[in-house]
Amino acid sequence: MRITKRAAAISPSLTLEITAKAKKLKQQGVSVVSFGAGEPDFNTPAPIMEAAKHAMDAGYTKYTPASGSEELKKAVCDKLLKENGLSYEPSQIIVSCGAKHSLYNAMQALIEEGDEVILPSPFWLTYPELVRLCGGEVVYVETKAENAFKMTAKDFEKAITSHTKALILNSPNNPTGAVYTKEELFAIAEVAVKHGIFVISDEIYEKLVYEGTQHVSIATHSEAMKDLTVVINGMSKAFAMTGWRIGYLAAPKDVAKAISGIQSHETSNPCSIAQAASVVALTEDDGSLATMQQAFAERRKFAVARIQEMQNVTCVVPEGAFYIMVNVSACYGKKFGETEITGSVSFASALLNRGVAVIPGAAFGADDYVRLSYAISKEEIAEGLNRLESFIQEVINNG
Repeated sequence: MRITKRAAAISPSLTLEITAKAKKLKQQGVSVVSFGAGEPDFNTPAPIMEAAKHAMDAGYTKYTPASGSEELKKAVCDKLLKENGLSYEPSQIIVSCGAKHSLYNAMQALIEEGDEVILPSPFWLTYPELVRLCGGEVVYVETKAENAFKMTAKDFEKAITSHTKALILNSPNNPTGAVYTKEELFAIAEVAVKHGIFVISDEIYEKLVYEGTQHVSIATHSEAMKDLTVVINGMSKAFAMTGWRIGYLAAPKDVAKAISGIQSHETSNPCSIAQAASVVALTEDDGSLATMQQAFAERRKFAVARIQEMQNVTCVVPEGAFYIMVNVSACYGKKFGETEITGSVSFASALLNRGVAVIPGAAFGADDYVRLSYAISKEEIAEGLNRLESFIQEVINNG
């Protein structure tokens, strides 16, 4: 074999694949509403871009320390203390080339060949691939729509074996929009501490919560839990900085030291200019964040209400992030033209012929669903959901 087994075992991102198909159709002049990739449609706030321009003019274009600039690491520490109640030293912060990179670094430092990593399902499609790249094995814990797609402490403990090394916890969640309460998180923390299980806590959507819902980091449970937690975050979602590729993690000292060494050989430092801009994002507030949050809240409310008006579909109301999981299984076993719809992949493929791009739930371990992102304009949401409803009626009627 010309390539390694671990490389051959990795599946490419279905999210990016669907999004690429939608973009190609648009380039061909086809009208497509894309509910695909999780990317804010806002531009990066002006003060952040001005900070990047200033950094370039000032010659801030050289290497920084591999683990990130001291200024940005201090800004992250201040942010974590002020907003999350978590105290870290700069040496415990690693700035990376996006939160996805931070996740991979954390797993490289923690996961050995044969280690088991518990993952609630539905899950973000990248998590299992990263675990496999590190030689680990994924243990899925199925969650239920009636419990808002949240894993209970009892579910967690039942999945633990002598090979369990870590739990990946994502709240607010992609793809479900679920947000764990403090009580739910602390119950899970009790189990993690009891069994000495690390928690890789992906909190990238923390600022996108709605209707009084509060984000809580599981690391705030206790010093014992904090010593077992790697907190993952980044600039992409909250600050509309997806292309800037700055993520960061906070970890126990020994874990952070190991990750720093790994990253020094992987990439050297993240982009110096993007780091300078991120300092401003974390320390200066021009109101842009609140504006974006309000827009997402309004879009969420509009999209959920519209979906609930439809026949033959259901959804769980998301409490955070900017996604809705829509159950479209009523269409399975029916036909679109001559094509039988057998699951979420064939559903999404057929729907694209009606000018709507969605992500199949099969990519997230939930084949009865498709994921819709409402990180697009309300006008696009309205048009896309109208097309979705017409498509579903057509399929059901053709039964």
